[in-house]
Amino acid sequence: MAKTKREYFNELKAIVSGDENLVAFIDHEIELLDKKNTAPRKPTEKQMENEKIKDYILAHLDHAMTVSEMLKGFLADYPTELSNQRVTAIVKQLVEDNSVVRTVEKRKAYFSVIA
Repeated sequence: MAKTKREYFNELKAIVSGDENLVAFIDHEIELLDKKNTAPRKPTEKQMENEKIKDYILAHLDHAMTVSEMLKGFLADYPTELSNQRVTAIVKQLVEDNSVVRTVEKRKAYFSVIA
């Protein structure tokens, strides 16, 4: 597995431990990496669209349905084209958020809103 930038900087720091200027430079670069990793990120356009789709699914899911049934039913009216894989991923997120329950009958997954 490839080494990260942080690992390279730490190795360089051990090698040049006698030169205060180089150690200070490496510490500064590691500090910049820390700052970059903790910067708050705003959601992407796709993530915001997925949130709208989640709300739409929750508003229209009135009984247990499969993803295919959702696509042929109320999601057929959705303004953008939705794939089975995308809806499956979104419904899985709703299950993880405890907004939707997943039940399996005869090897088919059905999803319904938690009452």
